[in-house]
Amino acid sequence: MKKVIGIIMLCLVCFSVQKAAAQVNSIVEKDTLNYPYHPEANAEEDLQKLIAKAGQESKHIVIQAGGNWCIWCLRFNDYIHKTPEINQYLQDNYLYYHLNYSKENKNEDVFKKYVPDSLKLGYPFFIVLDSNGKVLKIQESGGFEDGKSYDKAKVMQFFTTWAKK
Repeated sequence: MKKVIGIIMLCLVCFSVQKAAAQVNSIVEKDTLNYPYHPEANAEEDLQKLIAKAGQESKHIVIQAGGNWCIWCLRFNDYIHKTPEINQYLQDNYLYYHLNYSKENKNEDVFKKYVPDSLKLGYPFFIVLDSNGKVLKIQESGGFEDGKSYDKAKVMQFFTTWAKK
């Protein structure tokens, strides 16, 4: 009986150590990534300016909803900036905005305006607006994931599908 209890305790210790190591790795990774979300920003004002600019430049807008607390949000931001073809495509075809959701600023009015109440998505998710501010698409990001990164073909397909023609 003592051996069984010892084995169970050893398993619990190993599991705890593994979980702690994963958390440390996530924290270390977060420290290497840019934090593109700004809780202090006036998102409604920023988006109105972007909509006006989108009309002038004949582009659509991609809103990446999330926060600096979200490792997948930070990974996506890093991925699109470090993948030259995607980065260039976004610069040529879209205006891009990081809509903050955090305990400091939930931007509830902006989320209510662009995302239906019944829609529950994980972060990050994307809202594509036309140059008049009309919602064209709301897209979750889970389908783009590949390991701890993203699938280039799936990400490009999404962006090319919703770019202004």
